[in-house]
Amino acid sequence: MSEAPHYVLFEHAVGYGLLKVKEFEDIGEALPEVEKSVTDFQRFNAIVKLHAFEPFKNTEAALDNCNAISESIIHEDLANFLEANLPKKRKKVILGVTNPTLGGAIAESVGVKVTASGVTPEIIRGVRVHFEALVKDLPHHSLSKAQLSLGHSYSRGKVKFDVHRVDNMVIQAIALLDQLDKDINLFGMRIREWYAYHYPELTKILPEQYKYIKCASIIKNRLDLDDERIAALQEILEDEDLVAKVVEGARTSMGMEISELDLQNIDRFSQRVASLTEYRNRLHDYITNRMNSCAPSLTALVGEQVGARLISHAGSLTNLAKFPASTIQILGAEKALFRALKTRSNTPKYGLLFHSSFIGRASTKNKGRISRFLANKCSMASRLDCFSDVPVATFGDFLKQQVEDRLKYYETGTVPEKNLEVMKKAIVEAENDKIEQPKKVRKEAKKALKRAKVGSTPSVVAANGNGHAAEEPMEVDETPKKKSKKNKVAIEA
Repeated sequence: MSEAPHYVLFEHAVGYGLLKVKEFEDIGEALPEVEKSVTDFQRFNAIVKLHAFEPFKNTEAALDNCNAISESIIHEDLANFLEANLPKKRKKVILGVTNPTLGGAIAESVGVKVTASGVTPEIIRGVRVHFEALVKDLPHHSLSKAQLSLGHSYSRGKVKFDVHRVDNMVIQAIALLDQLDKDINLFGMRIREWYAYHYPELTKILPEQYKYIKCASIIKNRLDLDDERIAALQEILEDEDLVAKVVEGARTSMGMEISELDLQNIDRFSQRVASLTEYRNRLHDYITNRMNSCAPSLTALVGEQVGARLISHAGSLTNLAKFPASTIQILGAEKALFRALKTRSNTPKYGLLFHSSFIGRASTKNKGRISRFLANKCSMASRLDCFSDVPVATFGDFLKQQVEDRLKYYETGTVPEKNLEVMKKAIVEAENDKIEQPKKVRKEAKKALKRAKVGSTPSVVAANGNGHAAEEPMEVDETPKKKSKKNKVAIEA
């Protein structure tokens, strides 16, 4: 059985409290007596009394202490509070705490024995119930306001993110992309089966799904194929020979005739699937853009789709950066791994990294070796992206070249450059890129501002007519200046 504490530390939104606990002759009596007295303040106050209380100086100090406690780090304010209020002879003193990890830090810093089990949780529960009565000088309404304010500040800090490096959007976008690929493939097969009743030869002429769907939507009834529709086919296919094959096939097709109502439904469905395909392409561009800002090195190394899937499978870029290379290598092949461990067979060589071009280019006997090497470089790239102040794609380009050199080494025996020399070059080039990157951002911002000014209309100005936007008065001030210059030139002439 754990020992009963002599003092208990209680952390509140308004400050730290140190409570002295009545000493029991028999430790076994402590827990039942405290449990009975938790609901009754008079009985609880006979066992636990306030020894010292120190409020926080302001809300910023409260938030700093709260963040330190959540990370199990002893804050300077807490260390000073315990040093000032605990007895000087602390060898036999036992301090009760809520968090055992924080207790370890306190024991190391202050030099006092710490416990978080036994009767301690019940005492802290009672202190939480009767805190307002134990600390008499504080008004009740200020306690609830302090808790609410600190809760909002702490939560705001937890959910705060950088819009340029957010990886949650990448996770959702790559999941949507995978779902769209499945749906578009399924819907495309449905259109092929449906329209094949009328024009079965088109399936062989146009194996590409998007072109097939667009052409089916244009042709509709193959017997009514006129010059206008042929011109529309030319715009989509961009190949006169292919258009000629489509037209010839439509005239000699052995497909059956279908009603106008059936053709309308096929056309509507084709337009929906075509719009889904176009949206899928825009989503892919969005993922590329997001990955270049979120994880540029990883994107340069394995591509945006493989990189996004690795981040999605890990849960976040931070989690991926914490994974060792051996975990990244088999990420996505967990079922095969556990099946191999269960049956005592060979474990998988790769998971999601199989979709990388490097694995496909390697020979059969070298696939495992190159996947292990690639996983090592992915681990380095993800850590560089996650923990760099200004992530750049420079390291990813150098890491990619290292993988290319390793492939050549396996094929031809050409010894690649040493990793230390490559990284020295990468660091120098990355520093230059970091200097140039803000300039590029500023140029893009200026271009965007110019486009916004050109695109501004009187209706927009009227909507913001209260003067909240800073750009509006600037535009008004610049106009007369330009006119005055023109007037001066006219007068001088």
